[in-house]
Amino acid sequence: MSTIAAPPAALAHHHRHGWWWKALLTGLVLWGLTVWVTAVTMNSNLIPTLILLGSFLVPFCVVLFVLERIVGNVTTLQVILAFLVGGICGVLGASLLEADLPANVFTYVGVGFIEEFVKGAILVIIGWKVLPKTARQGALLGAAVGAGFAAFESAGYAFNAVITAEGFDLGTMLQTEALRAILTPVGHVLWTAILGAVLFGAARGRARYRFSFTIIAAYVVVALLHGLWDSMSGITSLVALLLTGTTISDMRFGFIPASSQAAAAPLGSVLYVVGVALTAVAGILVLWTVLRRHAKAARVLAAGTVAVEPAPSPSQPTTQPPWTS
Repeated sequence: MSTIAAPPAALAHHHRHGWWWKALLTGLVLWGLTVWVTAVTMNSNLIPTLILLGSFLVPFCVVLFVLERIVGNVTTLQVILAFLVGGICGVLGASLLEADLPANVFTYVGVGFIEEFVKGAILVIIGWKVLPKTARQGALLGAAVGAGFAAFESAGYAFNAVITAEGFDLGTMLQTEALRAILTPVGHVLWTAILGAVLFGAARGRARYRFSFTIIAAYVVVALLHGLWDSMSGITSLVALLLTGTTISDMRFGFIPASSQAAAAPLGSVLYVVGVALTAVAGILVLWTVLRRHAKAARVLAAGTVAVEPAPSPSQPTTQPPWTS
């Protein structure tokens, strides 16, 4: 009796030790200590430490999370390179492509398509020889690339927040770092994880990538989610102004009464949180659906590797039915 061979097992596995949450707790303590020392001494030499620690802590923990779960022939060095090279090349490429974007209502949509294209291209290159190419592998490697992009981008935002004409603004920088750190797992990390899951899932465990229109669809979805995320502040502010009595004619001529701005600010903050949360939930549902669909397809494929009874050879006697002579 012969059997159809099942796909080879994973070549290696990075054991789980919970380093990601241990590093997160340790990093939070160090970040808080650095904030305290900086606030007490007002030593500007500590600003780079705050920027790096606040911007890289959560993305680095994402990398540790990936290392504890990724399998196959992916090495620790490859994941770290995906984080560093993906992050640096991502922000450089995005900056070049976004330099000539016109400032209009579709600007953030253009940013979403550009940044997701750059991260997707880097993911394709880094994952070229990764085996096996499965949706789960792609999601994890994509998360590492997205974490790198988020880390370097957050460092830039923190730097811009701290520099003012009167000196350095510690409070604004800390708010920027805290907000972006909280949103990192459901921002760049999530979007590139979705794209990676679809890209690798289309290969169905093969050594090479396989084109599928679902890849194009996934790219469009994550780019639109990205654009919606970036434009959420403007959208919610506009809705809040309209709900608090500011008319279209007021905004059409570039005048918004100060009283309307003050009244709309709390509502705008609430709407922003709700909008960001809904966008994040939509992204999580998309990723969960992709991973579930590919996991189900893999189980069906594994169930198809059943034993096959060989046909009798001509030299073997066959049992005759009792009613034949």
